[in-house]
Amino acid sequence: MKVKTIIIILISVILFFLISLYLYYENNYLQVSNYIIENEKIPKDFDGFKIVQISDFHNTKSKKLVNDLVEEIKNSKSNIIVLTGDLVDSYKTNINIVISFVEKINNMAPIYYVTGNHEARIENFAELRDKLEKNKVIILDGKLEIIKKGNGEINLVGIDDPSFNFDTYRDDSTIIQDSLIPISYNKNNFNILLSHRPELIETYAKNNFDLVLSGHAHGGQIRIPLIGGLIAPNQGLFPKYTSGIYEMNNTKMIVSRGIGNSILPFRINNRPELVVVELKNK
Repeated sequence: MKVKTIIIILISVILFFLISLYLYYENNYLQVSNYIIENEKIPKDFDGFKIVQISDFHNTKSKKLVNDLVEEIKNSKSNIIVLTGDLVDSYKTNINIVISFVEKINNMAPIYYVTGNHEARIENFAELRDKLEKNKVIILDGKLEIIKKGNGEINLVGIDDPSFNFDTYRDDSTIIQDSLIPISYNKNNFNILLSHRPELIETYAKNNFDLVLSGHAHGGQIRIPLIGGLIAPNQGLFPKYTSGIYEMNNTKMIVSRGIGNSILPFRINNRPELVVVELKNK
């Protein structure tokens, strides 16, 4: 074998090893993102109130990622935990993995959950729902939860993913708007909405929500420096809402990059993310 051929093979092996190592890191090492939300509508008794958000878990099989996630949730000392959709993956559904994860965190804080599009696709969603409820998870499918602390209170509203509605004559924004109409909540309170879809921020803003927690975009899957995410469901190429905090009128929306993967089995420049939100009285 020629020396040149040996060098080429050696370089190829090293490159393969480095790329594999990088992809493992990007897909298994958790990043914690902290946000502070200040608002005069936040009661003084809620100053320092912490919300941990987990989105797009997609029944990940990475033990390291799940163990780190559980540890970080514990360390956050959050007041509530919110799950913003796609706990399961409709292409490789494993409810047992989801429930095993929930069992590890359900004594750390009250857990609130809304569905994502993947839950709408699975035939055994009723089984998932039943097991979540048995593990003390509060399912907000078009419901209001008033959270009280001291003399203050805030509103937590959750809605199902529009994929649960099979009316093909209405678009997603109309479905969400119609879902919100029956929910009566005090607009003078600090209002938080849990909804899987970030691209519907205009609808959320029209309904006077102060804070929206969402996911769905997976951070754009591949993040390009100075540009952002490459592709996201329901947003296409170079999506606008993929990661971080966005503002429209008086509504702030935090988009989690999520934990697991679905159709595309890897992330690039886009580590799994746990979101921690701290409320502050302004």
